[in-house]
Amino acid sequence: MVGACGGVGSTVALGLTALKKRLAPSTGLVTELPDFRHLDLVKPDQITVGGHEIRSESLLSAVRTMHSESRVFSPELIAKCAPALRATQRNIKPGIVHGSTRQILDLGDRKSVRAVATAAAAVDVIRRDLTGFRERHALDHVVVVNVASSEPPLKPHRSHNDYPQLAKAIKGKPRIVPASTLYALGSFAADCSYINFTPSAGARLPAVEQFARERDVLYAGRDGKTGETLLKSVLAPMFAMRHLNIQSWIGHNVLGNRDGEILSNPDVKASKIKSKDGLVSHIVGYSPDTRTSIEYVPSLKDWKIAWDFIHFSGFLDTTMSLQFIWSGSDSILAAPLIIDLVRLTEHEYASGRRGPMNHLGCFFKDPRRVTSHQYADQWRELVEHLRPTNPKIAP
Repeated sequence: MVGACGGVGSTVALGLTALKKRLAPSTGLVTELPDFRHLDLVKPDQITVGGHEIRSESLLSAVRTMHSESRVFSPELIAKCAPALRATQRNIKPGIVHGSTRQILDLGDRKSVRAVATAAAAVDVIRRDLTGFRERHALDHVVVVNVASSEPPLKPHRSHNDYPQLAKAIKGKPRIVPASTLYALGSFAADCSYINFTPSAGARLPAVEQFARERDVLYAGRDGKTGETLLKSVLAPMFAMRHLNIQSWIGHNVLGNRDGEILSNPDVKASKIKSKDGLVSHIVGYSPDTRTSIEYVPSLKDWKIAWDFIHFSGFLDTTMSLQFIWSGSDSILAAPLIIDLVRLTEHEYASGRRGPMNHLGCFFKDPRRVTSHQYADQWRELVEHLRPTNPKIAP
């Protein structure tokens, strides 16, 4: 995991340990539903966790902080999983900060955080770390998941459309691509799969996808769908199917934790709002007045709250409204989806398939090349893709 000791990464590590020790139920794991029981998915005790982190916080200190500040996890669960988290910590190495914004650089208080001269050197460090991780633990398959802080929208550059040009450009010192893209390139160079759970660029550049095809690897993302956007993808189709005209849909989001702090930067916030705000129009086929706002409220810690107001018209042009409030722990909502994505990516790999995993669209706000943004449609695509009768599925 990139950003391994953040709220989401540490919750993944704690959750996997709890599942291995049978200290917690599988609630929240999509892959434990009946639709997936016919699959021979990798078990929690077959997964080895490693990662990069630029902050000094450890997995254990992170989950203890989340308990004290956000009242998630029980002290008993943390105590029982503490030895395993300390052992996993040995697999967490200092991260790469090349291509990061000043806001991210200011977080990097971990000793020996790698500050390399060029982006190409950063890619090589990532490649060697991943190769070493695979060899040390005798792993069949490494899946890299980006759960680091969000980055601002990427400024276009001519090298973004052609991998040979990009490979040449990153040998220089200008910031051509952000850290998330360097991790995607390093992952592909090490023959690893890559999942982008953030709104950052990651592998979403034509040149990077070209490199992924050359390396014959798996990739998916971007921006995990865990809260307000998930509800939009479920509710908006209801209005369309009942022929109710949405006049306006206003969503106000407040959140704490480090993600909220990073999103207080207007440039970073813009990338998040872009992935959240266009969904309703895509689903209903016209353009209501949609507005999305995001505010950082430090006292909320790991909790996020969304207030949504939907103004719509019905029969005889009568105007009505729907309002809802969504409140959830950001890390608790995201972590099981990371485990799901790793299990499903491993299933693709074991089945001999490579390339973009477009069937995982239901997990993301901004999935790659989906035909529908309706959650039910995306869910159906996932289930159909994994059916035993699907000719794409290897026996």
